[in-house]
Amino acid sequence: MGLKGFTAAVIGGLGSMPGAVIGGVCLGVVENLSTGYVSSTWKDAIVFTILLATLVIRPDGIFRTRSAERP
Repeated sequence: MGLKGFTAAVIGGLGSMPGAVIGGVCLGVVENLSTGYVSSTWKDAIVFTILLATLVIRPDGIFRTRSAERP
């Protein structure tokens, strides 16, 4: 359960609460669809693959927070 919660937070953006909620919903939909179409034994591997892909492609998450930059 911790892996899935962390993955949802990373997908949405670690500093964004609405992003984490949307990431969790998207992760749940993908997990249930993969269970129905692939196999229930692969659902944890698919979640881990989504985590790795998110960290490689967009490490700040979908809804990243803007930080104040110093001039």
